[in-house]
Amino acid sequence: MTSNNTKAHELAQTQRSISVAEFFEKNRHLLGFDNPKKALLTTIKEAVDNALDACEAAEILPDILIEVIDMGNNRFRIIVEDNGPGVIQKQIPPIFARLLYGSKFHSLKQQRGQQGIGISAAALYGQLTTGRGIRIVSKIHPNEPAHKVVLKIDTRKNKPEIISESIVEWDKDHGTRIELDIEASYSRGDISVDEYIRQTAVINPHANLIYTNPNSKQFIYARSAEQLPKKSKSIKPHPYGVELGRLMDMMKWTELKTLQAFLQNEFSRVGNTTAKTILENAALLPKTKPKTVSREQAMALIESIRQTKIMAPPTDCLSPLGEELIKKGLQKVVQADIYASVTRPTSVYRGNPFIIEVGIAYGGDLPGDTPAEIQRFANRVPLLYQKGACATNESIVKTNWKSYHFKQPTGARPIGPIIILVHISSVWVPFTSEAKEAIAHYPEIVKEIKLALQECGRKIGVYISKKARVAKELKRLEYIKKYIPYVSEALKDLNELTDYDADKIQKILEDILEDGRNFKPDSESVKQDLPNNSETQQAINEYADSVLK
Repeated sequence: MTSNNTKAHELAQTQRSISVAEFFEKNRHLLGFDNPKKALLTTIKEAVDNALDACEAAEILPDILIEVIDMGNNRFRIIVEDNGPGVIQKQIPPIFARLLYGSKFHSLKQQRGQQGIGISAAALYGQLTTGRGIRIVSKIHPNEPAHKVVLKIDTRKNKPEIISESIVEWDKDHGTRIELDIEASYSRGDISVDEYIRQTAVINPHANLIYTNPNSKQFIYARSAEQLPKKSKSIKPHPYGVELGRLMDMMKWTELKTLQAFLQNEFSRVGNTTAKTILENAALLPKTKPKTVSREQAMALIESIRQTKIMAPPTDCLSPLGEELIKKGLQKVVQADIYASVTRPTSVYRGNPFIIEVGIAYGGDLPGDTPAEIQRFANRVPLLYQKGACATNESIVKTNWKSYHFKQPTGARPIGPIIILVHISSVWVPFTSEAKEAIAHYPEIVKEIKLALQECGRKIGVYISKKARVAKELKRLEYIKKYIPYVSEALKDLNELTDYDADKIQKILEDILEDGRNFKPDSESVKQDLPNNSETQQAINEYADSVLK
């Protein structure tokens, strides 16, 4: 055997690089396409998320149309149309038919998507299961034409293939419309497209959503708020969140010439004094070139950062809904007796700022003998799958709801007419997987969720307690009211009064119950109605005292 004909040479000929599109082609379950029912939900979710993001980025109140058409043979056509800014022609192919392409991955601010995979992954799934490409119509201005593009993905190269391009008539001033055929299945329930749209309406009260399901039933969720959420701003990473390998890469790639300039310009909350303190504790000179820093020096730098008191990251990178909009979102789809909401102060995990918000709807049309409905959200996106693996569920179950007058079996959700909404706003939500379905159990996040739940729970508990007291009082008064005729009849017999006097006494007794503490049994008007009998007057006064206690 020659040196060029070894087994190693033979194996080498079978090895080649794999594109990200090829990888997800064989591992689509990682992105939420692991079964037909979930594939339908994931596809619509990615399209709607994109539509909402586009509208908000352009500061446009979203009007979004969602339609799911049953084509038969487990084939569904999905249509999502928005009134956003549109997409310029040359950007349509890479945005919709290339995985890991977009502007979100390197931007550290609150946003729905993070990886730049979503809508192109849905296009890939549709291509794999039906053989058809994704169809996009987009218009950027009333005076510009609408462009229609049909695309497929070259999975070997992770590049878009343009099947056709044309100019079409479209009566919108601007916006984007996608059509996509996929293999899927549709059913209703807690984990369904219908529920996803309903919860999207809750967490986006500023959006108009019109949804037509495969049974041709239409749901209209009109906006309940006319103001857009606050626009988030991109920030630089906080030193507390950087890891050794990431720090070394940043120093290798930076164009800055000194370590002091690197710390001050590549991180948030690091000023001149803080940078000098970090470098002094790490025994590094401020004028050291970042590219020359060794692994051991980088480790010393990381240790020094952890020991240095650094201001928390800025919060303008976040866009929480706020307590009022959370209530409006719940009111949009839920008829309840009372709504309560809490927005916690900004907290931090691994240098990443986040805010926890909780809303509770109680009473009304909600069922009273079932476990609480939990609605989980991350950056205004509903999370329907993997409830048991989510930090939100753990926090709810571990909260003592009995303190707020709810029944709660051990290790379970509270029972009663209640919906519990939990929303995390973060520059980088720590999901447990690429499918973005559950929030990781960071202690800082679990703690903040529990504090928000307790604060909101106390508000509902006060209402339940007051309602119980009122109900008890009404029951007592109703009980007393039954005996008024007997009391008036007894007074008539004991004091030898006429039937006319007995009727007046009964009317006075009923007035006492009706007017409560505003009734004055010894007032002149009442005395004129009473028979001239001291025993009767005394009996009325004693009755009034007992009722008004």
